[in-house]
Amino acid sequence: MCKLCEIKPVYEFTNQRKLCERCFIRYFQKKVLYTIRKFKMIQQGDVVGYVAGTQGCTPKNIQKNIFTKGKGFRDVVLEDVLKMFVGKGNVELVRLPAHLRSQINKTDNKEKISKVAIAQTIDLTAYKIINALINKNVKNLEGVAPPVESKIIKPLYLFLDEEVLLYAKLRRLKHKKIKERKTELMNFINELEIKHPEVKRAIVNSYLALR
Repeated sequence: MCKLCEIKPVYEFTNQRKLCERCFIRYFQKKVLYTIRKFKMIQQGDVVGYVAGTQGCTPKNIQKNIFTKGKGFRDVVLEDVLKMFVGKGNVELVRLPAHLRSQINKTDNKEKISKVAIAQTIDLTAYKIINALINKNVKNLEGVAPPVESKIIKPLYLFLDEEVLLYAKLRRLKHKKIKERKTELMNFINELEIKHPEVKRAIVNSYLALR
């Protein structure tokens, strides 16, 4: 049972803490605010653009940093949490069309956007880190983007895909179901997460500590 509300839980953490629907949504939104404050992603007066179609940043495309059309579960959640900032601290939110990553900065300058938010999660980041280590490619490891990279910000950086997907479901956010081809490496990491919960989060936290 949810300890606070004493009703049926929808999510359980590895420490056996359980949250009901209302408490999970509150936890998720508070953690987004914490992430944005911790990494200083958004400042007063910022014009924040968010890229539609970042769902295309799948394991197959992540090395090329390609974004495709279509709003997946990560996209709709990113849009939903960013709306919390509209009207607060003189922050403006602007929806941008899908672009290749190499074009983001060009769009940024043209539209006078202060920051560009993309929907990158722990799962995507952990995959890229492990992929670089296994292939012994130090250059790829250096290319693993941090939570804030120039004007690009990642408000969902500290969330697992399962948390993001659950939030989308609880908030009844409509999204396109995009099939992501699971590579052998991705399957291995997911199986490792089942056997050793929090391993994805540990990988990303270790990377941040090294930086």
